[in-house]
Amino acid sequence: MARSSIYRVPLRRRREGKTDYRARKALILSEKPRLVVRCSLKNTTVQIIVAKPHGDEVLASAHSRELANKYGWKAPAGNVPAAYLTGLLCGLKAKTKGVEEAVLDIGLAAPTKGARVFAALKGILDAGVEVPCSEEKFVVERIEGKHIAEYGKSLASNPEVYATRFSKYLAQKLSPEKLPEHFTKVKTNIINAFKKKGEKKA
Repeated sequence: MARSSIYRVPLRRRREGKTDYRARKALILSEKPRLVVRCSLKNTTVQIIVAKPHGDEVLASAHSRELANKYGWKAPAGNVPAAYLTGLLCGLKAKTKGVEEAVLDIGLAAPTKGARVFAALKGILDAGVEVPCSEEKFVVERIEGKHIAEYGKSLASNPEVYATRFSKYLAQKLSPEKLPEHFTKVKTNIINAFKKKGEKKA
């Protein structure tokens, strides 16, 4: 509610909680591509974006659904390991287009240690794209899915709860206890796919 005659209504996207314009201005003034990570309950989207006078331009993009469609991912697309693999995939795509560095844009998400945002960031870094960050935000065990595997083991003695909690895993014939091994296999598939692309170009 207006408190004085100079009160100005915030821009629509600010009112809707979608855009922090002060942070966005700082990111654009850095004159570097923005690494935009957005997470929903079921998926993660990672993009490398540059600001242009006519609007934002996407240089590289990856969606967690690509993991299942192209690289054999059988686990849910909304967990931490999937976020890392999506970041890795986007990073490798960005490298093929000459992107060497970026600055992280997490929007209005809270910068919580071990969150999917930072798992995706770790994937980007492992792909070879430089992004300023603090290593303490990464939790390697979560990125590899070890926490999910341990949780699965803890529920093994209760078949009913186990079947309910991991129904999506079991529907794909993937044991949650084997998630770290599955993660490593899919990561290798993604890296090898881009190696083959590089060999063809050479």
